Amino acid sequence: QVQLVESGGGLVQAGESLRLSCAASGSIFGIKNMGWYRQAPGKERELVASITTGGGDRTDYADSVKGRFTISRDNAKNTVDLQMNSLKPEDTAVYYCRVVISYRAYWGQGTQVTVSS
Repeated sequence: QVQLVESGGGLVQAGESLRLSCAASGSIFGIKNMGWYRQAPGKERELVASITTGGGDRTDYADSVKGRFTISRDNAKNTVDLQMNSLKPEDTAVYYCRVVISYRAYWGQGTQVTVSS
């Protein structure tokens, strides 16, 4: 069993910052990828940012968040954080943490981020 607990969502104004955190616990040996996805009302879930391990960490970002969001991982604590700066109303969505272990994906329950204009 793998448990993912997210925190840090909320309501902010455009231009402000938020930091999301996801803590993984349980049978989490061999995490290959940790990341954040989001889903806005009426839209499909999309990748925001992810970190893939193996020969050094590789980070991937959606074009819409490059330069504003930063993903980081603490291997000792099994956490992955998403620092979101210069937030825009179009960043409003439910944000989900995702962890890949042995080619299987696990999802968090989601945390709401709302950015007002």
